[in-house]
Amino acid sequence: MHGFITLLALIFCLWIGRPLFIPILFAAFVWYLLNAIASYYRRIMPCYKSDEKSCELHPRIYTWLSNILAFATIGGIIFLFATQIKPMFWELYSATPVLQQKLLEFSKYISTKIGIGLDLNLIPNLPHIATYIASSLAGIATSTGMVIIYLIFMFIEQNSFGKKIDSLPVQKIKAKKLHYILNSIDEHMKKYLFIKTFISAATGIFAYIALKIIGLEFASVWAFMIFILNYIPTLGSILACAMPIAYAFISGDTWHLPVFTAIALVATETIFGNILDPKLTGKTLNISTLAILINLVFWGMIWGIAGMFFSVPILAGIYITTAQFKSTRWIAVLLSSDGNIPDETTND
Repeated sequence: MHGFITLLALIFCLWIGRPLFIPILFAAFVWYLLNAIASYYRRIMPCYKSDEKSCELHPRIYTWLSNILAFATIGGIIFLFATQIKPMFWELYSATPVLQQKLLEFSKYISTKIGIGLDLNLIPNLPHIATYIASSLAGIATSTGMVIIYLIFMFIEQNSFGKKIDSLPVQKIKAKKLHYILNSIDEHMKKYLFIKTFISAATGIFAYIALKIIGLEFASVWAFMIFILNYIPTLGSILACAMPIAYAFISGDTWHLPVFTAIALVATETIFGNILDPKLTGKTLNISTLAILINLVFWGMIWGIAGMFFSVPILAGIYITTAQFKSTRWIAVLLSSDGNIPDETTND
């Protein structure tokens, strides 16, 4: 009974504290992503870890160069969104009343053809949905200042994390285990976020090319939404395909546009989401699909869209941590996809 009350209290604290936790998580996400991109840039830099001593530069120079390139990459994405995609988002948002009317007409047409009475109250209200999404994004945008502040301090203090752990008043064995857990989470998160970002970006680019060839309006908006929604497991891919396909059905004058749109997007998501993504991320995470779905619903109920976005990284942290303690290894076994979990770190 005490455990159940504690769990409810924890859930309540997570819900009430979302204005604090969500900006920290966004800052941590950007921090991990920047470090992952910087790490990749360091690996492809000429002479990095070369055997020729005359060719090697000071490690700090590699670090600074890679960090600058990583910031430039993220900055380029933000600039592209602000100058090219954001105006089209607002254009699409302003068109939702007209789309809603077309959706009603389309629903009445289908209802008449099938001969089944359709309750119009069951039809999604596109302006309300668009307003909810816009307000959610606006809420996230208002915390941008705090995200930047957290991010700056994370970069300032990232080199001192290990020293702080060593200075904690705990036994040497516990300090070593804590080091292992944090390093393991750090390593897995960087790999996961880099691979996920690469797959999501590739999916968005191929979707943009396909939609441009097909001639669907707002191709860049749909491609950007596909890129973002692919971070949300399972549900994100479904929404990423459903929205442009639904728009093609509503706005198109013939059946060719929605059919070609559906074929192109489903094929793209199948290749990148169902074939390449599992192969590339399978070596990084070994988490059950059912556990991911339950976790997705749980964090979505507590933190909304932001909770869905961070559901997998949070679950991965729980999975890695619970695998390192005898009393909680059963939790890691249940969360794993095949029952094989990381060995508990040794004490020597």
